Amino acid sequence: MLSHIDIRDFAIVDQLELDFGAGMNVLTGETGAGKSILLDALGLCLGDRADSGTVRPGAKRADLSVSFRLAPDSPVHDWLAEHDLDEDGDCILRRTIQESGRTRGYINGRPAPLNLLKALGEQLVDIHGQHAHQLLLRRHVQRRILDEHADEGGALERVRSLHQQLRAVDEELRALEGDRESHEDRLALLRYQVDELAALELTVEGIEALEQEQKRLANAGALIQMAQQILDPLYDDEQSAQAALGRASRELDGHAGLDPALDEARELFGNALVQLEEGCDALRRFADNLELDPERLAWAEERLGQLSDLARKHRCRPEALPERLEALQAELAELEGAGERVQALREQRAALHRDYREAAATLSEQRQAHARALEQRVAGLLEELSMGGAELQIQVAFDAEAEPTPHGLDQVEFLVRTNPGQAFGPLAKVASGGELSRLGLALQVASTKGTGAPTLTLVFDEADSGIGGAVAEVVGRLLASLGQRYQVLCITHLPQVAAQAGCHFQVSKHSERDRTRTRVTPLTGEQRIQEVARMLGGVEISDNTLASAREMLERGAGRRRETA
Repeated sequence: MLSHIDIRDFAIVDQLELDFGAGMNVLTGETGAGKSILLDALGLCLGDRADSGTVRPGAKRADLSVSFRLAPDSPVHDWLAEHDLDEDGDCILRRTIQESGRTRGYINGRPAPLNLLKALGEQLVDIHGQHAHQLLLRRHVQRRILDEHADEGGALERVRSLHQQLRAVDEELRALEGDRESHEDRLALLRYQVDELAALELTVEGIEALEQEQKRLANAGALIQMAQQILDPLYDDEQSAQAALGRASRELDGHAGLDPALDEARELFGNALVQLEEGCDALRRFADNLELDPERLAWAEERLGQLSDLARKHRCRPEALPERLEALQAELAELEGAGERVQALREQRAALHRDYREAAATLSEQRQAHARALEQRVAGLLEELSMGGAELQIQVAFDAEAEPTPHGLDQVEFLVRTNPGQAFGPLAKVASGGELSRLGLALQVASTKGTGAPTLTLVFDEADSGIGGAVAEVVGRLLASLGQRYQVLCITHLPQVAAQAGCHFQVSKHSERDRTRTRVTPLTGEQRIQEVARMLGGVEISDNTLASAREMLERGAGRRRETA
């Protein structure tokens, strides 16, 4: 249950701390005193969207936190542990809002995104807003109310999951089938390009070798002539350098030992002769391996020309053509496999459609069964609210041929008749404003069917609007009965409702030095009698009004003792 709220620099609140009790808690006060500020702060801690206008003028940021006391067996413990947010003691949700509008959320002191705050908040608090009875006119709200009763075994969640899978399959199919003509054109081009490149049997090493061979063949004549021109004066002529070095080396050998200084020159000349002969031999072998082959040269140049043309076509270097071929082959394989993928997706879609319609039919059966139970429960509540004879009829129309939706194949509509024998009709056409308010409250009370954890907090924000007189006391008793199973937090203008609560808070607004502040005061004893009397009689409070207020509070306390 909600045990504590701490509000700092929010709207017209500079600092406010409140402790709430179990059972029914009420907030009362003049219109405009700021009662809704408390619920706004609670909503922000539970993940509602915020803006910079919520920060109190003159402050840099608003700081809001709420504490919840969890039962030892609460499933919230498992949720917190699953998200690594568990902590001993109370569960604390906090939200800060900067002047700029930037916000941060925390769960048990650890940063948490808004989606986690919202997911946790939905397990802790159920809020029934001011305009719940007006929202009741909307079909999707009617369906949601029914589903709160009917979704046993996760039928609705299964329908949503299958619908999501169907959408994913349909999107992929549309992408694959959307431009079939373009796909066929691309396939034809890819096949041509792959065949063209594959016919050349390309490898990076082969291309480099071909380029080297073409250079060698193109320059063979010049290279042979160059080699001979070098060899003639160095080796082949009678007066060659080799002959001169040979004579010099032999002459020095003949004088070896005469002078050690000659040994160095003799060794150098000998080495020079060996290197010259080896160099000439290498050059001769190179020239001997060269051949003048015009046909081979023409073939090499033609092949290189093909490679150059293909490289320009594919916007790459010739040596990158093998890599380009691999990429084209991969794309071709993918597109050729798309046909098989399309067929597989069609089969998957057909299977998902079957599963979806079976799940939607199961959900529809649950809705129809629970619709009768909800009708009976609401009828009993309407009788307590002085609408005896009024009946709610919930129509659940299953359309197996309808397009799949996340919520199934049902059209859900609430019909009502306010008098026996009258025809059922849509809420907006049959029920008056007051009747709609009472019907909305009955549905809100009925929607808390007792399956949630006892520590769940139910919030009613002026859910009793449009109701007065004797019916108001019945409303108070209904809310108090909910307080036996849940914690109830109720904002009300009705003294009959306020008198039923175990905890009563007065919200007031005060102006000091051109500043307006909201104050919340827990009421007990005489203070509470004065507040209920104010709600009964306005500004001038008579002794009779005080006596009525005291009697009303005593009746409420007596009922609480009886049901304790």
